Amino acid sequence: MQLLDLLQEGINIQEHIPLSRFTFTKTGGPAEFIAFPRTIEQIKRLIEVTKENEIPLTVLGNASNLIIRDGGIKGLVILLNQMNQIIALSDHRIKAYAGARIINTSEAAYRQSLSGLEFAAGIPGSVGGAVYMNAGAYDGEIKDVLESVTVLTRDDELKTYTNEEMNFSYRHSLVQENGAVVLFAIFKLKPAKSEPIRTKMDHLNALRRAKQPLEYPSCGSVFKRPAGHYTGPLIIEAGLQGKQIGGAQVSMKHAGFIVNVDHATATDYVNLIHLIQTTIKEKYDINLETEVRIIGQEI
Repeated sequence: MQLLDLLQEGINIQEHIPLSRFTFTKTGGPAEFIAFPRTIEQIKRLIEVTKENEIPLTVLGNASNLIIRDGGIKGLVILLNQMNQIIALSDHRIKAYAGARIINTSEAAYRQSLSGLEFAAGIPGSVGGAVYMNAGAYDGEIKDVLESVTVLTRDDELKTYTNEEMNFSYRHSLVQENGAVVLFAIFKLKPAKSEPIRTKMDHLNALRRAKQPLEYPSCGSVFKRPAGHYTGPLIIEAGLQGKQIGGAQVSMKHAGFIVNVDHATATDYVNLIHLIQTTIKEKYDINLETEVRIIGQEI
């Protein structure tokens, strides 16, 4: 069976679609094939057929903290944004599928008068992506609230990991190591009054609007925080704030962000990232590690 044969099973598969339509930087080359599964069974079928035909497989949440090179991605890209259900469970828990926005999950928690996800009220990524990278902001991280995550392994096995089994650390989780596909997560929260939850969410979103360049396309925070330092001030001290390559610019509002100010390409982004890393290494002997994932092929 070939990939396009799965159209007959109701799975939405398309060919040669520019991934710039989906990335938050508005950059990126085409996917050879792209699928938008709506169920776990459809994901299983897609993985089965890619294995049968030895087709490369890439799984994305909603392509927020991501740069896809201008040559695009060979094989099949699975985009999970159609699997976005959020369900309130008993015992102060929320179940959210991988394609659900973590922002919407925090709003669902607020509507249930559950506290713990306020820190995620402005994070643009998906639940799957947030779990994958242990996303965090304003002194909160996914590891603080995750009870369990159910995944599909690359051997087509459904498996549930507890918080402890996920091996969380700063911007790291077990699924980065084993390549499993996050299907859904269960968050264990605490009951609280709605008004303080809303107040905290609104406060953190106001801080985000004031500090971050939300008016431009970007991939969010580009670099991990190096031990003992803050990335933005380092970049400013190095004289790189406002530096532009092609249409990609180090943000004048927050130097830890690179924004698309003028039809940037992924190559512009990658070249600017490399320039920043090289400069910071030369000036301060500090290795800046990217938080953003950079995937795909060069042209």
